[in-house]
Amino acid sequence: MTLQRILVVDDESLAREYLGEAVTSLGYSAISANGAEAALSMIEREQPDVVLTDLRMPGMDGVELTQRIQERWPDLPVMLCTAHATVESAVAAMKYGARDVLLKPISIDSLEFSLKRLQREQRLVEENRYLREEAQSAAPDQMVAASPSMGALLHSAARVARSKGTVLITGASGTGKERVAHFIHAASERADQPFIRVNCAALSEQLLESELFGHERGAFTGADKQRLGRFELADGGTLLLDEVGEISPAMQAKLLRVLQEDEFERVGGQKTLKVNVRVVASTNRDLAQEVADGRFREDLYYRLHVLPLHIASLNERAEDIMPLAERFAQVYAQQNGLPTPTITPEAAERLGAWGWPGNVRELENVIQRAVILGASDNGSPSITAEDLLFGPTSAARPDAVASDLHLEHPAFQEAIANESMADVERVAILSTLERTGGNKTEAARRLGVTARTLSNKMKIWRHAGLVA
Repeated sequence: MTLQRILVVDDESLAREYLGEAVTSLGYSAISANGAEAALSMIEREQPDVVLTDLRMPGMDGVELTQRIQERWPDLPVMLCTAHATVESAVAAMKYGARDVLLKPISIDSLEFSLKRLQREQRLVEENRYLREEAQSAAPDQMVAASPSMGALLHSAARVARSKGTVLITGASGTGKERVAHFIHAASERADQPFIRVNCAALSEQLLESELFGHERGAFTGADKQRLGRFELADGGTLLLDEVGEISPAMQAKLLRVLQEDEFERVGGQKTLKVNVRVVASTNRDLAQEVADGRFREDLYYRLHVLPLHIASLNERAEDIMPLAERFAQVYAQQNGLPTPTITPEAAERLGAWGWPGNVRELENVIQRAVILGASDNGSPSITAEDLLFGPTSAARPDAVASDLHLEHPAFQEAIANESMADVERVAILSTLERTGGNKTEAARRLGVTARTLSNKMKIWRHAGLVA
C-alpha cells in the first residue's frame, strides 16, 4: 500500500493545521475535518487512505468514529491522537479497529514512523493475500533437463539471472515458460523478494491495467477499495508478464513507460509511484513478426528483447519425456496419498510415440489423470498403457501422432493414411486448439481460417457427438 491522502480530524483548528502541515512535510496530501460527523461525510466524498483523528471531541469521540468507520469502510485504517492516553483508552481504540494510538504533542518523527509501519503492514496483507491465491493454483515447480537443449537453456538462464536486464522467454504454449521464469528468479539476487505473475491473455484491457498498476477506491464501478497492482507487489522482486504478446496497443504504451522509467499511477490515482522490479516476459507468439505486422510496438519489443531465451517444444527434446513423467507421477501420487507408481515399458513406449501438441502441460495432465484413475482401475502402483488418455483426438485414434502437424513427419503421414478428409480436418483443428490452450482466435490464425469458421465446425461436431 502506498499512502497518498490522509484525513486529519480534530475539533481544534490549531491542532488540525499543525497535523496537516506535518503530513504535508512528509510528502503526503492532507485534508481535514473539524469533527467526527464532518469526517464521515468527507470520507464518502474524498476517499482518503488513512484517517488521523483526535480521541476527545465533542459529540462523537474518536473511538466511536473509529467504530463507525470500521463498520462502513473496514479496509480504511484509523490512527488515534490523544493527550490523555491511558491503557484503557488504547485498548478500546484497538478493539474497535484503530491501527495505532499517538500521544500528543505528536512529533514529525513519530508520525512518520507510524505511517511507514502502517504502510508495511498493509503491504504484507496484500502480498499474503496474493501469495495464498497463487499457492492454491500453483503447479509442481520442478525443472527437468535431461535433453541437451534444456541443459543449455538452464545454463543460459542461470547466467541471465545474475544480470538486471529484462528477459523474454519464448516457446509454444505448455513448454514450461513460467517454470523457467521461477528458475531465473530463484537464481537471482532477488530470490528473497516476491515473485509475482500475471496472465496477460486472461484479462480484458481494463482488468489488466488494474491488475498491473492497481486502482483507487471509486476508480470504476465495483472498485470499493484500494487495490495494489502487481508492479507494487513485486517491488524489489520479479514480475512475470505471461503471454505479453496478447496485450492491446494502449496497454503496450503504458507498459513501455514503466519499463523505461520505473514509474506509474494507479487507475484513478494522481500520485506517481516508483518501483524497482525485474521484468520477465513470456510469449508463444513470434514478436518480431508481430512487430512487422503492426500488432506489437517495436520500441516495446526491443525493451523486452534484452535477454532472450527460447524453450524447445517437448517433441523436440524427447529425452525429457520420461524424466518429466516420472517426476509428475511422484508429485501427484504424494498429493493424493498414493504410492508412487512405476511406468511400464508399454506405457513408456506410448509416451514416447505421442507428438505432445500440448507440450509439458499436456504430459503433466496425462500423468496426473493416470495416477488418479489408474490407482482405482488396475489396483497396482504402476501406470500402464491403458491408463494413458491423450488429447481430444485420442479417443478415436489413440495411436495418432499429430507432431506439430508437419506433413513431412513420417509418424504424421502414417497416422493420417487411409483417413477421410473430414477426420484429418478434425484432427488438425482439435490439435491446434489444444496447442493454443483453447484460444480459438489464435488457432484460426495458425490454420488460415476465420474464427467463425472454426466455431461453426466445433458446433457441428458437438451436435454429432464427435467432440465433447
